[in-house]
Amino acid sequence: MYIFIIRRILSIIPVLFGITVFIFLIMHVIPGDITSILLGTEATPELKEQLKEKLGLNLPLYQQYWNWLLGVLVGDFGESLRTGAPILPEILNRFTLTFELTIFASIIAWVIAIPLGIIAGIHRNTKTDIGLRIVSLMGVSVPNFALATLLILVLSLQFNYFTPVDYVGFFENPLKNMERLFLPALVLGTAMAGSIMRMTRSSILEVLRQDFVRTARAKGIKERAVIFRHAFRNAMIPILTVIGMQIGFLLGGTVIVEQIFSLPGLGQYVLTGITQRDIPVVQGSILFIAVMFVTINLIVDLLYGYLNPRISYK
Repeated sequence: MYIFIIRRILSIIPVLFGITVFIFLIMHVIPGDITSILLGTEATPELKEQLKEKLGLNLPLYQQYWNWLLGVLVGDFGESLRTGAPILPEILNRFTLTFELTIFASIIAWVIAIPLGIIAGIHRNTKTDIGLRIVSLMGVSVPNFALATLLILVLSLQFNYFTPVDYVGFFENPLKNMERLFLPALVLGTAMAGSIMRMTRSSILEVLRQDFVRTARAKGIKERAVIFRHAFRNAMIPILTVIGMQIGFLLGGTVIVEQIFSLPGLGQYVLTGITQRDIPVVQGSILFIAVMFVTINLIVDLLYGYLNPRISYK
């Protein structure tokens, strides 16, 4: 097990290195000049050159990349070109909200998707199955921004309910925090539930055809025990894979929802950095999200062995 973990961590290093190169190059080919944005109407060629020298933007690209990479390796993600504030503390502060939103949305998705996916798999090709498949297809197909806008319009016009505009931390006031995050979590969880429900149905159908399920039924084991004790645990491997990927995507894909609901999360921080051409902010934020993504994949790989003892880490 320990050898496997070490090998997986070592395999992550070249992936993250490639990500740093990709992010850096992409940010430097995007049209726009940060010095013109910062100086505004006072942007003269002389002042622009002075600002570039001050910010280190006049150095060759490879040297800029090397300086940034050395800083990242010691936990220094640099400073915002707009505000001059350190980037990593801001990322960690905003990531707390994004992580909480992701977990809340994931719980909603699991509570909805896994039971309904099992029901659809058990009642294959019945009216129940067809109805649930239509529901899952709608969850996957409806864009987050459309569902978010629709919910806000319906609740405000029909029920005179308006989402609160101020964010309250969970430990500050748990009830207000959940009230603030419920709608955005519901929007994100709906799309996530559609994918998990479809995978749960397919996985359950595959496992129910296996010999060990037929043997369990032949022994007279109750159907509920066959489904949940034998079939579901073996069906969890592909479901867990989808869940891990979805959580990773949510950590970096809450931009639109955070913008619509005015949540000061990591997604909104990245979007602000892009619009303001704040290169260090975007580079640091995307790299942080990438690290979280590969960490989640590592955790999922380790859970495989717990769910299926036949998987050996050698």
